Amino acid sequence: MKRIAVYCGSATPADERYITLARTVGETLARRNIGVVYGGGMRGLMGAVAQGALEADGEVIGIIPEALAVAEIAHPGCTDLRVVTGMHARKQAFTDLSDGFLTLPGGVGTMDELWEAVSWAQLGYHAKPVGLLNAYGFYDHLLAFNRHMVETGFVRQAHAGIIIAEPDLDLLLARMAAHEPHVPIFAMKAADL
Repeated sequence: MKRIAVYCGSATPADERYITLARTVGETLARRNIGVVYGGGMRGLMGAVAQGALEADGEVIGIIPEALAVAEIAHPGCTDLRVVTGMHARKQAFTDLSDGFLTLPGGVGTMDELWEAVSWAQLGYHAKPVGLLNAYGFYDHLLAFNRHMVETGFVRQAHAGIIIAEPDLDLLLARMAAHEPHVPIFAMKAADL
């Protein structure tokens, strides 16, 4: 993987472990020569990922909507800062520029980005790995809900493994690198749907 889209919160939580985690992720990706594609912000986990990568001389491509860039939230140190018209263009750029997706803890925007990456993989709009760093058990309930969707039949067995979740970054990156695409809905026969 040459570039990974990193999804994470723009908020700065009271628990400093999350900021430290984000900096470590940015630094680790840079040291592995993996570029970071992210939301372009300078605050919260977003800013920490970018700083970690930049301090390790990594490539950092920020994709930020005009409204947020105008509000002076854009990170001025990005290797490449791209201002786009809105959130749809931002998510399309994440997909176009990256070889995979890595989700860190975050809020509603992070969930939107994660579920779109999962949905697009399920359908067949991309065949890239979708990683979820379940640091400190942050995503335990989300993973349980995903299993519930599989068990009740709302997610097909063929797509049960789209989310690659691990609590350890090195293991998660190894699993993402070894990712083998599943059969997407677009390639399925009517009887399989």
